[in-house]
Amino acid sequence: MNSNEKPEKDPADGGVAAVDRAFAILGAFDTQCSVLPLAELARRTGLYKSTILRLMISLERAGYIRRLPDGQFAIGHEPLRLAPLYQSSFRLHDIIYPILETLSQESGETSSFYVIENDSRVVLFRVEPKRSVRVSIHEGDRFPLNAGASGKILRTFGPSVADALTNVREQLWASSFGERDPDTAAVSVPVFGMKNELKGALTLSGPSERFNEDAIMSARKMLLKLAAQATGALGGDARELQQAIAKIER
Repeated sequence: MNSNEKPEKDPADGGVAAVDRAFAILGAFDTQCSVLPLAELARRTGLYKSTILRLMISLERAGYIRRLPDGQFAIGHEPLRLAPLYQSSFRLHDIIYPILETLSQESGETSSFYVIENDSRVVLFRVEPKRSVRVSIHEGDRFPLNAGASGKILRTFGPSVADALTNVREQLWASSFGERDPDTAAVSVPVFGMKNELKGALTLSGPSERFNEDAIMSARKMLLKLAAQATGALGGDARELQQAIAKIER
């Protein structure tokens, strides 16, 4: 062992150590750092370099990791094959995607649909406008659940009642200004399925300078109407959303 290497982190209780470590390696990559050298992988995962190199043999063989000519590592082709399977498992695309297109076309801003995954919010679908100055996110991007308009929606209407925000629960919409990015603002509403199960957060985001009070009013009304439409199409009860629309139209 190199004297500069830190002790490896313990695997999660009840798991298989080698599998936990392999997933830790995959989880070290993100959209900001899609290519990583061995030293950075060791720093991010807390694993010995020797352990990483052993696991890389299996990850490369299965197509999850690519070793680049300069010795650095990048994600392989296999996650790309699995991504559509993940999306189709929700059976939401045919309903949500046209709504996102409508949102983006009518508002000129980025529309997206977030879901909860563990302690994060994940972009399941997104549509970006043609204008040059816009918020740019990608399907699969992962952000903290405790920040952003969509995070407030997912925390309030998701499985953990303890995280509910009273004002968001009452009005059925949330907004944020600079919580994740200082130059970004967003408005988000819930979409429900059968038995009032939260399916995700329908969200509109853009540069803060364009999200003045009038823009927020327009966005929340548009979002609530389309969320009611999506909820009905998914077999949910849209009455609460319709009541929220009626309140802001008074």
